[in-house]
Amino acid sequence: MNIQKETKVASTGAATEQQLEAINAQAKAELTAEQVYVFSLRLCDDQLDRDMERFDTAALPGLAKLFIGKTGIVDHKWSSDAQVARIFETQVVKEEDVTYIKAWAYIRRGGAAEEIIADIEAGIKKEVSVGCAMGRAVCSVCGSEYGSCGHQKGEHYDGALCCVILKEPMDAYEFSFVAVPAQRDAGVIKGMGGGLRCLKELADEFGAQAEYRMLWKQAQLGRQYEKLLQDEVVRLFLSLDMGLEEPTARSIASKIGAEELQKLKAALENRVSEYLPLQTQLRYGANRPEDVESGFLI
Repeated sequence: MNIQKETKVASTGAATEQQLEAINAQAKAELTAEQVYVFSLRLCDDQLDRDMERFDTAALPGLAKLFIGKTGIVDHKWSSDAQVARIFETQVVKEEDVTYIKAWAYIRRGGAAEEIIADIEAGIKKEVSVGCAMGRAVCSVCGSEYGSCGHQKGEHYDGALCCVILKEPMDAYEFSFVAVPAQRDAGVIKGMGGGLRCLKELADEFGAQAEYRMLWKQAQLGRQYEKLLQDEVVRLFLSLDMGLEEPTARSIASKIGAEELQKLKAALENRVSEYLPLQTQLRYGANRPEDVESGFLI
């Protein structure tokens, strides 16, 4: 699920010593404070947008990390010629009822970049749109994957407004200077040049509902299997008495993919078999003399 969020830019100017250190972690050649222009921007937040969607507040810290080192371009043109800036630092900020990602980016001074810097300073280039990929879109009413339930975003159910909550950040692509200003501080735009729709909408349009239902059932089975793997890994961690409490073990298991969980489960099972070998309840001694009553001996 590719997401683009519109946001705004705030100019800053000269880089501090600490910022310059973070910038040079991204650069190939050592840059000086005179060679770069620094500005801050609000990438995305957890507020409801015009598409009746919002980022999950818990997803913002992970998404913020993914944006470090990502490029800034113009008009979403994925070309090296369109690259003008790069993010070197991000931070999750909470202000009253809103939580958002704040980022700092730099532009190398000189040439055509001076025009972009001048536009930022003049307040002409104020809006940007960010692109990222989210793993899940969840219905706010029932908590199911959106599209698998009968709830429709924008509708009310028992007084509760249905919206889509975007969870599990997978990747961050870029941020782009755009000509059209954001209608809100954090508005979601589906895809580029027309947008991306959810799989259920495409299935309905092209008459592939049966295939969609089959894929959805397979996905549900996959999630159930992954949950069983996580539970088994947690059980094995606790069996080994490694000093990990259950919440810590479960947190570790939840961050690992299914394939890695299988490998970890096998490794933990081997370790358990070494430290806690299976023992039979009945034991037989090979050299143990038989107790036979002498009255039966000839």
